[in-house]
Order: sequence, then C-alpha cells, then structure tokens
Amino acid sequence: MELRQVEYFLAVVENKGIGGAASALGVAQPTVSQALRALERELGVQLFHRIGRGMVLSAAGRTMVGPARQIVRDMDAVDDLLSASADELTGHLDILAFAATAVGPVVDLVARFRATYPRVSVRLGELRDETRAASAIEDGHCEFAVAHLPIAGDDLEVIVIGEHEHVLVYPPDTEVPDGPIPLNNLPSIPMVFVPRGYSVADEFEEAIRVAGVRPPLAVLSEIREERLPMVESGIGGTLLERSVAESADEPVVIREIEPNVVRPFAIAFHPPSLSAVGQAFVDLVRETAG
Repeated sequence: MELRQVEYFLAVVENKGIGGAASALGVAQPTVSQALRALERELGVQLFHRIGRGMVLSAAGRTMVGPARQIVRDMDAVDDLLSASADELTGHLDILAFAATAVGPVVDLVARFRATYPRVSVRLGELRDETRAASAIEDGHCEFAVAHLPIAGDDLEVIVIGEHEHVLVYPPDTEVPDGPIPLNNLPSIPMVFVPRGYSVADEFEEAIRVAGVRPPLAVLSEIREERLPMVESGIGGTLLERSVAESADEPVVIREIEPNVVRPFAIAFHPPSLSAVGQAFVDLVRETAG
C-alpha cells in the first residue's frame, strides 16, 4: 500500500467522487480510478460501491477512513521532524465539530492557526453525535473533536472554549408568555425534537418528563439542521442554541428556559498521540483559552 493510494482514497471521500478528487489533486480521473482499484486489490476488499457515476463508501471503506487519516498524519509528522525550521510546519489538521459548535471560537482558532502556519491544511468535518467524540479520536477519524461537555474518554484532555445558552424557539407570531418559560409550564404547542442519543435533547426531554408536562410532538427529526427551518415554516417549536435561533431568517419567537440551560463546549484530544501540527494547535488553543 502506497501513501499516494491512501491520499487518493481520502480525496475521493472528501470530494464525494473521483471527478472532484481528481480536480482537487490536479491529476486525471483515470489516475485516481487506477489507484483506488489497486488499493482495493491489495486490501482484498471493496472500498466503494459504484452506483452509476457516484461513489458510496462500503462498510470496509467507512472502517478505512480513520486509519487512512492517521497514516497521513503520521507521514506528516515524519516530514515535520525533517523540516529545517519550525516556521516550515506542514501537514494536516483534522477537526470534527458538532454543528452548533463549529462557529465562533472554532472559526477564530482556525483562522489564527492558518495565519501562523499557512502551509498546514485544515479539514473541519461534522461530528453528528456528540456521544461519539471520544471514539472519533480513538478510531483515527480526527485529532480534535469539539462538542458540549461532558466528553467521555479517560485519556482525553479537554479545553473549554465557549458556552451555549439553549432557548425555546417558536414559529413567528406564536402567542407565548413574555419572559422565561418554566419547564413545568410549557405551552401546549407542537414541538420538533431530535431522537434520543443527542445529549442536550436527552436532558431536555428528561427535565420536562420529570416536570410532568409534555407538549405534543410534531416532528422527530434526525437532521438537526432542519429544526430551525421547520420552526420558521410554522411546524412547531424546538430547543436550540441561542446563537442558532438568532440567526433565523424569519422573526421567530425566542424564550429563555427556567431554569436556564447553559452548556460549555470544549476541544478534546489525546495528548500522547498529537502530531507536530496538533501540538501547535493545542498551544494556540491554550493561549487563547488562558
């Protein structure tokens, strides 16, 4: 297995196809196709299902993504050791962030890091399930995961970089009382929830269950990003980070919750396995957090 084959594999994953990968790599499409097929023959597995002109990761392909990223980071670490100057830091910075945390402080940190180390490329991917932050790092999918606390993982270090206040958000012109709304007195307005397994939603559902008042369910959405558009379209209310709620295109109704729901979010990483790029990023995070 050659490093070039691994890089081509990841390029196809990140660019969602051979055409996009070839453009990103600056090579011809047949070159990428041949490298992928050679890699599959060496490994003895099919990494992609080829559907028409599309490429969909197989089960083996999904398993391969984490180790492939780790291989590239390890090779970058070797290059860094051979680099003549610390100013020549090169390589890749892999971050997975829960959608609501991938703005504000994270963007600021990435911008500052890129300004200092312009030869380092950054991949900022989505962490769909906060409970999998530790496993994403352990399985090699990323060096850093950004999620709300608590982040499980005995060997992980976490650095808090911000916090989110969660609020109730209702469709435009919804008549609800002014001021904070107690959890034991929620309006009987249909709600848009996410399935259990998303920590904030679990805590909120448990709190209203204990309070003994449960508003009717309008939609159970596995696509978190669709909750605000659903509220804007009048389907129902939901629970969102204030920063997300205030970004609405429509004049939605926002109410605080009583008791207030504020959760810090943090960057998590495994110190012993950090690459030179990762260590430089941690230094920046610590400096900023300090």
